Amino acid sequence: MTTAHYRKLEKMYLKANIQKQLFETTTIKIEDRKTTISMQIQEKYFHGLQAVHGCIYFKLLDDACFFAVNSVITDVFVLTTSFNINLVRPVQHGKLTAIGALRFVSKNLFTAEATLWNEKGKEIAFGTGNFAKSKVALSPEIGYV
Repeated sequence: MTTAHYRKLEKMYLKANIQKQLFETTTIKIEDRKTTISMQIQEKYFHGLQAVHGCIYFKLLDDACFFAVNSVITDVFVLTTSFNINLVRPVQHGKLTAIGALRFVSKNLFTAEATLWNEKGKEIAFGTGNFAKSKVALSPEIGYV
């Protein structure tokens, strides 16, 4: 894979409406079979007990796995077909970092895993997902530029 492919995927991710409007502090670094995503915790991500809601954990873990998979696929967008998440501990402040890695590749199935860490290096959550190629081409129309 090429560095240009990774940078295009990073731009596509950061320019998505959800990133710009809700997750504006997010950073992403895509490499071959690996992705690191970080973001600052904000109170808007809290549930009623004043800690980060599990949907944020899921998003970071799924995104890290997704782009670890798409790092090796240069023609089409991939799709999450299933994802399992394990929540280890709550978090209320600081920075979260998800590191995803591609674990298995076959013709029609890709499996990746990710771990979510707090800024002190403590594991917050982990997950494993399955992904498949879509029929949507990686193109400027979807932000792949």
